Amino acid sequence: MLWDANNYQRPGASSNVAVGREFEEAALLFFHSEGVMLAPNYSLPVGHRSFRKKRFDLGSASPRIIVECKSYTWTVSGNVPCAKIRGLNEAILQFSAAPRDYRKILFALRHLHPQSRVSLISHYIKCHGHLVGPGVEIWEFDLDAKQGARVF
Repeated sequence: MLWDANNYQRPGASSNVAVGREFEEAALLFFHSEGVMLAPNYSLPVGHRSFRKKRFDLGSASPRIIVECKSYTWTVSGNVPCAKIRGLNEAILQFSAAPRDYRKILFALRHLHPQSRVSLISHYIKCHGHLVGPGVEIWEFDLDAKQGARVF
């Protein structure tokens, strides 16, 4: 049996990187439509005792906002995408090390489970919400409707 080199790509996508970029562009347009002007690849020092530069997907110094965009979906078979959950946890950790005076937004694709119709981000909040620190907002974005809503 030959290995499918495209096994972990989103169906119909040229690459996962392209999917991520397209979602970041959609998020940028959404925030602009809401009157929030953000820039891509916003760099900011993060840390507690020592600091390193971290590039957030979107951000602004005025108003002070950082955004991490995640275009994650349930697996094709409807299972929890464990590696993607770790990616969400990493974003939450980065927010905890970012300057406190920044508004922190995890901006996630709204993707519903094929049977239960529970969104992946709702599942994340149910199972991992205890990791989300103060001042961190979680938003879901419906890519088709171009609508976003704060869910946590």
